[in-house]
Amino acid sequence: MADPAAQTDQPANNAVLAACWVLGTAASFILMMIAVRELSTNMSSFELLSFRSLIGIPIMCLVAWRLGFDKVKTRRIGMQVSRNVVHFGGQWCWVIGITLLPMAHVTALEFTMPMWTAIIAMLFLGEQAKSHRIIAVVMGMAGVLVILRPGLEIVTDGALVVLLGALCYGISNVMMKSLTADDAPWVIVFWMQIIQLPLALLPAVFYFDWVWPSWADAPWLLAMGLTGMSAHFCLARAFQLADATVCIPVDFVRLPLAAFVGWLVYTEQVSVWVLAGAILIFAGNYYSVWRETRGVKR
Repeated sequence: MADPAAQTDQPANNAVLAACWVLGTAASFILMMIAVRELSTNMSSFELLSFRSLIGIPIMCLVAWRLGFDKVKTRRIGMQVSRNVVHFGGQWCWVIGITLLPMAHVTALEFTMPMWTAIIAMLFLGEQAKSHRIIAVVMGMAGVLVILRPGLEIVTDGALVVLLGALCYGISNVMMKSLTADDAPWVIVFWMQIIQLPLALLPAVFYFDWVWPSWADAPWLLAMGLTGMSAHFCLARAFQLADATVCIPVDFVRLPLAAFVGWLVYTEQVSVWVLAGAILIFAGNYYSVWRETRGVKR
């Protein structure tokens, strides 16, 4: 007979492990941001994204070889292509944003992605416009206005680019949700690497000056390629272990971590308005997820 005390401790242990995996996600994103900053002084954004796929493809091929290449076949190649074109746009905006804005500013605006996902899902997938989802959208919009403060400050191009990237990620998430009905998550990641390589490589070679990396760039390129996959793997592992209500608050540690690293490495200053807006966005996201999971458990 199972020990009742052990069963009671299991959810707590899972929550701790999930929190550790989310911290791995945060660390991955921060390291990726630093790598982009360091490499963007010599390379174009398209070249950076090219190397990200070039590093990721061999790793995904090893996984496919291990599991069987017949298992990476997709049933919806058209949707895979469409989704990755949009997702690539989001990645390109994110890379550009990192070169134009402080790391904390980029991270704060990036947290609007769930808001865009909810809006698109309600408009195009027919998902119910429940009250908590509306509240999350309204609080997200309020957070964006607090960060940008249009009319009081000039809204920078970098902020608009990051918001556009978050919108692209939101559209991509909705399309990915549709894809998961037919394709496994790792199949989606495999095709993401394959499809996005030419999207980045062709502009990098024919429209921008291709700069061959030096040996000094190798660690940053490797970091960018590996963290691009480790961030998503860590987050997926965390959600396997615990509810989103456990994971989301821990994921918010990315903001102070980005602010600290930006201050320490690049002497960036963080505005109190960025922190206030990010708290509004986070609160809306957390409340919506809490209400969703509460409804499921009932």
